[in-house]
Amino acid sequence: MAASTSEPEPSRLYPARPILAASIAVFRDGLVLLATRTKPPADRLFSLPGGLVEPGETLHEAALRELAEEVGVTAAILGFAGHVEVIDRDPDGRVKRHFVVNAFAGRWLAGEPQTGPEAGEVRFVAPADVARLPTTPGLAGIVTAAAQIAGVSP
Repeated sequence: MAASTSEPEPSRLYPARPILAASIAVFRDGLVLLATRTKPPADRLFSLPGGLVEPGETLHEAALRELAEEVGVTAAILGFAGHVEVIDRDPDGRVKRHFVVNAFAGRWLAGEPQTGPEAGEVRFVAPADVARLPTTPGLAGIVTAAAQIAGVSP
């Protein structure tokens, strides 16, 4: 979905309000799909495919769109796994970044994961192995919650 041309896109740095995002933990054969981010501040860290919610887009639509755009996979959403708030402050205490990422559990339907401009390394991993990887904040807890929804052993 294209952003409205009548209003400028909000700045990701020093935002006027929290920025809404959606992601999805996709499970296939008991494994969860992860990708490394390619842009700061979380570059080279494993995370779930996801990104910003566009105006007029539901959280479900955003999570599925970002999954397809980032790694070329389609999935069915099984349920809501939780949210993570990422709040970074500068040395003066001002809010430099504030994202609210809503994460879903999903079941893989089609597509082999691919790397791209926003996804560096892409792989399916056992949920129990997530905590041993360099990840974005809160990822292990979200994957554990998503695994329960998906009926996968963490």
